[in-house]
Formats: sequence, structure tokens, C-alpha cells
Amino acid sequence: MKSRTLLAFAVLVFVASCQGCFGCPSPIADPNLVLVRSCQSAPPLIEPPKLDILFVIDNSNSMREEQEAVARELTAFVDEIKNSGGVPTEFNVGVVTTAIYLNGRLGGQPFFLGYPKQSGKLRPVPVQLADGGLDLEPLVAERFLSGTDPELIPKFSRLVRQGTGGSGQETPFEAVRLALLSELITTPVAQGGNKEFLREGARLLVVVLTDEDDCSETVRPPLVSVGDNGAVADCTVNELQLTPVNEYHRMFTEDLKNADGTAKEVIWTAIAPVSVNSKAAMAIVDNGQVRNIDCATSNQAGIRHRAMAEAFDTTLVNLDSICRTSFRETLINIAQLASVAQTIEIKNVPDERLMQFAITRKTGEVENCTLANEGIVKFSRNNEGTAAKVQFGNQCRRRADDQAIVIKMICAT
Repeated sequence: MKSRTLLAFAVLVFVASCQGCFGCPSPIADPNLVLVRSCQSAPPLIEPPKLDILFVIDNSNSMREEQEAVARELTAFVDEIKNSGGVPTEFNVGVVTTAIYLNGRLGGQPFFLGYPKQSGKLRPVPVQLADGGLDLEPLVAERFLSGTDPELIPKFSRLVRQGTGGSGQETPFEAVRLALLSELITTPVAQGGNKEFLREGARLLVVVLTDEDDCSETVRPPLVSVGDNGAVADCTVNELQLTPVNEYHRMFTEDLKNADGTAKEVIWTAIAPVSVNSKAAMAIVDNGQVRNIDCATSNQAGIRHRAMAEAFDTTLVNLDSICRTSFRETLINIAQLASVAQTIEIKNVPDERLMQFAITRKTGEVENCTLANEGIVKFSRNNEGTAAKVQFGNQCRRRADDQAIVIKMICAT
């Protein structure tokens, strides 16, 4: 009699938790299924997803206003990262600049400048000076910030303000490659490297901020040089000599790996010289200066930036114009793209067929997601079987405005 009571309870719990799943095969009928013996046992827990954020800041002589505009809106960006999708995000943030080298021509005479203190190295958090300025090269400083730092916003605001003394030959793609795929990523931060920045299993958000097109090469010395004639976009004219965009895209999507050999999930975004209205990248000459159409404060057309953004997302939701009067909505949109992972990790894992994920949408509607109704399309345990990764299917795809996720579990009492 006792066993019948338990069975009836389990069936009732299953039916109640399956809402809309009548006709689904009952887990109770599966002879291999082991019900959790007590509803008081440790419940499954959603692990906060990890996100590493890398801002790539153009610090050439035309970028002061744009850096300040980003600094003003970082509170909105951070709030969205922390709260988006109903699950708190554990994040770190660092900054590199677009300054690697300047292979230039002045009055027809070639010259070369290197930027060894920058060149893909995580920048130190600047120190506020008594006169209101910033010391960009403090001897002792943090090289990246934790999302839990109580001083995150003021430090982050100083960190994106990288000044205007950098290279006029902007190479953001190469800066990311050096930061994450060179010997810098195996060199400890204390020794001038970036080793501790990328965390195992963390997703990576890249945010590029620039008013000129990318001019990146992996070749040294670089093949393309830039002159002092603003009416000529040397990097666009000589684009075929640059390292192709698709090669950089391949490196960032295939060569960046976790310890288990799986490719890191990369969210690439850019605030770049493209049209405010259409995101088009088209060069025009305005008063002797190359600009992008419909982007008066740009200095080139963001042809390579648009191509890279499109390689990551054909909808181009990850691309916006440097010519916007405010970056608030842009940064909120970037945060939403990055903070809502479609794969999450959980601890205290029972049999996956006993689990249901209830997602509360913005409207208050609850979406119930299981393996049986294909709201969950993948469930993979770690080697010890104590944790698992759960991938949501299309009908249960997580959204930035979700209010919460609750895990429900069938158990016997």
C-alpha cells in the first residue's frame, strides 16, 4: 500500500510540473529512472554564468569625446550585465587599446613607432590626479576588475578613458589577437601579461570602440603604411595587404579554447564608423577628410568592422555607430547580447528526466522547459556526475528581459 501511495504522489507531481505536456511519456514508466528519495535533499542550483569582458579602446587623437561618452553610461551597462535574463552574471572586465604600431609617412618620409607598453596588454586602472587628470601609467595598479568590486564603476570609468596619445593606425583585431592568443595570455599579470584574465568556461564579450576602420596585420614589419593626407583612407585602399577579416574571425572562434579543447563562446560587438541610420559602411570625402556616410565624426568608413560584426551575427545587432549622441542604449543592447547564455551550468544534478526549468517571462507568463517537450535540447554531465550543462531549445530560448528561472524537480516523500 505504501509503495502505491508513493507512486501516486510521483505521478501527480509529474503531471503538475509538466503543464501542457499531456501525452508525454511518464518518467515513472522508465525502469532505469531513480527518483530522488527525499524532497528535502539538496536542490539543483543554477551556477552564475561567467563572462569575461574586453573593451578595445581607440586612443588616437580624435577619441576623447567618445571615451567620455562611454564612461558616462557604464552604470547602465553594468546594471544590465548583472541583472539580465533572471540569472546573476559573474564577470570580469579589462581594457586594451588599439595602439600596436604606427607605420607612417609624414611629408612623404616613412617612419615607424611601436607601443610596447600597450600592444595587447591589459591596461592598468588609471589613478585620479589632484588636478582632475589621470595618470595612465601608474607603477602599481589593477589590470582588470571584478564585477563584485564595490568601486567598480569609478574604476571602470577611468579605465575606458585611455587618452589620445595612441596610434593613428588603429589595429583592434590585432590587439585582441595579441591580448588573448599570444604569449601574453600565458604570462602572469604580475609579469606584464594577461594570464589571469580569461577564465575556464567563461564566455567572452569583446567591445570595440573606434572612429576609424581596422588596419590590422599579423605581419611584422607591417605591409600597410598610413600617410598624413586625410582624404585618402590608406587602410581601405590597401585592404588586400591586411590580414583578412575572415582569418581573424577564424582565430577568435576556433583558436580560443577552454581547457577541455572546446572553443570559447565569443560575443563580438563594435561601436564603429558606420551609418547611424542603416549601419552601412561607405566612404565619402567631406572637406578633405574621409568619413563614413551619415557619420560626421568618423575619420574612415568601418568596412572591416561591419564585416567582422556580420561574421559573428548576420543580423548586425552587435554593431552600432560611433556617431550616436549617446551610447546608453547601445551599451545596454551589448550587455543584453552578452549576459543571456543559452547554455547554463547547474549543481546537485538528479536524473535529468526529473527536472523542469520554469522561465518567467517579462509578461509574467511561465515557460516550462524539459527534455520531453524539447525546451531543453542538450544535457551533459561532468565526469563526476555532480554538475551538468543545460542547453535551451528554440521554444525556451532565454531572453534578456526574463524575470527568473526556477528549477523544479520530481521527488518521492
